[in-house]
Amino acid sequence: QVRLVESGGGLVQAGGSLRLSCAASGLTFSSIAMGWFRQAPGKEREFVAAISRSGDSIYYHDSVKGRFTIARDDAKRTVYLQMKSLKPEDTAIYYCAATSPGYNMAVVLGHMYDYWGQGTQVTVSS
Repeated sequence: QVRLVESGGGLVQAGGSLRLSCAASGLTFSSIAMGWFRQAPGKEREFVAAISRSGDSIYYHDSVKGRFTIARDDAKRTVYLQMKSLKPEDTAIYYCAATSPGYNMAVVLGHMYDYWGQGTQVTVSS
């Protein structure tokens, strides 16, 4: 059974930092691409960042470039999202997602992911 568990969310002031983690189980972590998405109240889910299975290919949404960093640790079966210079508009539930094996590319489209975590709330106060 595939399971993705996010952690690290919370309340932070604008300009602050948080690091989200997503621990995966039930799949061969090194063979899958991973991504982070977010959904703010009243808005559709949007892509945030993605990393290929090898870690060589990474994409970011324009709104987070230069502020967020995605990374993976295959030994720990974990993907991270380091978030700096947070803004109130970053407030959302953040979800990690995993593809099925075979994608050696960073995947930005949500429908290409097969597994999703339950989400972690990030709230940035002004």
